[in-house]
Amino acid sequence: MLRDTYPYYLANKPASPNADLEVTDKYTGEVATRVAMADAATIDQAIAATVDAAEPMRTMPPYERQAVLNHCVQRFAERFDELADALCIEAGKPIKDSRGEVSRLIDTFRIAAEESVRISGEVQNLEISARARGYRGMFQRVPIGPCSFISPFNFPLNLAAHKVAPAIAVGCPFVLKPASRTPIGALVIGEILAETDLPPGSFSILPCRRDGADLFTTDDRLKLLSFTGSPGVGWDLKARAGKKPVVLELGGNAACIVDEDADLDDAVDRLIIGAFYQSGQSCIGVQRILVHQSIYGQLKERLVAATKKLVAGDPKDEATFIGPMIAVSEAERLQSWIKSAVDAGGNILCGGKRDGAMLEATLLENVPKDQTLCTEEAFGPVAVLSEFSDFDQALAEVNDSHFGLQAGIFTRDIYKIQRAWDELEVGGVIIGDVPSWRVDNMPYGGVKDSGLGREGIRFAMEDMTEIRNLVIRTP
Repeated sequence: MLRDTYPYYLANKPASPNADLEVTDKYTGEVATRVAMADAATIDQAIAATVDAAEPMRTMPPYERQAVLNHCVQRFAERFDELADALCIEAGKPIKDSRGEVSRLIDTFRIAAEESVRISGEVQNLEISARARGYRGMFQRVPIGPCSFISPFNFPLNLAAHKVAPAIAVGCPFVLKPASRTPIGALVIGEILAETDLPPGSFSILPCRRDGADLFTTDDRLKLLSFTGSPGVGWDLKARAGKKPVVLELGGNAACIVDEDADLDDAVDRLIIGAFYQSGQSCIGVQRILVHQSIYGQLKERLVAATKKLVAGDPKDEATFIGPMIAVSEAERLQSWIKSAVDAGGNILCGGKRDGAMLEATLLENVPKDQTLCTEEAFGPVAVLSEFSDFDQALAEVNDSHFGLQAGIFTRDIYKIQRAWDELEVGGVIIGDVPSWRVDNMPYGGVKDSGLGREGIRFAMEDMTEIRNLVIRTP
């Protein structure tokens, strides 16, 4: 059960000046709890605190940062059920999926703890010509300084963790704005961080309204902005961020190719997960399914049958696979996209009906490629099937998108695998599985409108550090 109210965290300490943010149970629509909201003055105070904490965080020994991260791992495990239940309520995520996200939260902090004592540099041989005789070089990585983090609603625990854990590992103080619809998980992370010996002012976790959050982007005291969310918002933030580096993890309309040599039963099992896991509300959820014409009929029949068996309902029920979308307005938006696709000649194979925020798992075919359902990010339980006859044609169709996050391919042909890896304009190519697959130490991110930079602990740590060179001359 959720508490009646939750504080925000300002400079490592809880504060409850109000309880202005209502957090709803996404299945019932009822208010589940209330959360303190930060105003612009509080955010300014938090940023000032990170500036004061920059030096103590930089000089904190790696083994002490590791101890903080290991404490979090232990406490997350102890509070596992509480975190999963909160996630189920605030995000409407089915309880089995909620438990999976808590497991990933623990993995992410554990990986960061391991990497925190591995930050290293390199010795360089500078004697590349006569003029450099007697010179030796080396470099180290140093923390970039105070960081600004903005995390989304769909993975409120683990996507916040992918910013917070590497920041602690390298020694960067930070301010975090969690999604207003799902702030509880981030606040519990803050509660656990407050139990540690992090220097005063090293973190603040502040739910706030968008109009009060401008300082997270524009304040020059912050040396890095890392944002996960929608492309429209992300690119606007980058335009207003000033001189600071920006890492963007944005949207996608991920495609999956099922070639003629695929194991159909295995492909169907994975496509169901990829398209409909947590009601499709994932930036790498399977949205476009390209199937070789020789197996199209068989795969379609099996996929439709499996989709119709999915249980929709209360996310607290162990049997539920499809829960509510994050808001009724989002379900209405996606249903309108489905209607537009049908009006343009597409066929609904199953699903398509809506009840409030609950949208049925939906499959369509014969949808024109210029329809919004194919060109934009659906971010819901909908996927579109189409046929191909030539593998290179399928690769070209995957690339025919302004997004480029990940792509999945079911094939056993090593030459096609290599060609896909060379030709697909995406951040990751997943062979024998759906694009929705991710493990938390791999480099993860996209190209084109899907973003800039890479997450995955070691890669985020690189973004949060700068290279400082040293040259020594021996006279």
